[in-house]
Amino acid sequence: MYREFHGWTDSPITEKGHKQAELAAKRLKDVKIDVIYSSSLKRTLQTAQYIANIKNLPIIRTDRLKEINGGDWEGKKWDELADLWPLENETWEKRPHVHKMPNGESMEEFQERLLKEVQYIADNNKGKDICIVTHGTAIKAMMCRFKGCDLEEMVNIKWYDNTSVTIIDYENGEYNVVLEGDASHLGREMSTIYNQEWWSQYEKEFEERQR
Repeated sequence: MYREFHGWTDSPITEKGHKQAELAAKRLKDVKIDVIYSSSLKRTLQTAQYIANIKNLPIIRTDRLKEINGGDWEGKKWDELADLWPLENETWEKRPHVHKMPNGESMEEFQERLLKEVQYIADNNKGKDICIVTHGTAIKAMMCRFKGCDLEEMVNIKWYDNTSVTIIDYENGEYNVVLEGDASHLGREMSTIYNQEWWSQYEKEFEERQR
């Protein structure tokens, strides 16, 4: 089975994705949530619906939490990217802060869009516990801000598993990371990344960069 790049491609979650979303919702059952925001893409809305059902809350949809606009990369096989767009593939892998999708968004534009929306959500829900359902690259880009580092440090932020949970405290204009990319509710068998061929090599290279 080959992997495709899906940014704005509006694909649904898989059968395994439904099980992952159900496990995530059960994990959040006893966590206080006052409001749920989700990217307007189908895969995030389907994931958010499990949480909405268990919390008896509506989902507030927003286009501004969508994944990066992949432009010409949309729907292309991951294995093809290095041959078709060698420069862009290199920046995606090693220098994401300067990455620009062919006919799509740059990482800087993407991060700015996301952070503006998160700030809007925070400003309009003061005193509330907010659940935001978004995408993998989105979380990596936003974590740079949450950790107080430049976008250039994005390469040093790990990819998180599907339905992983990250908790951020926000007070007086400052973000504090409480929990980062935790997917303990999945276990090894239900994990996505641990069961993909690229993950072991990625982990090895990531650890080498941290030394």
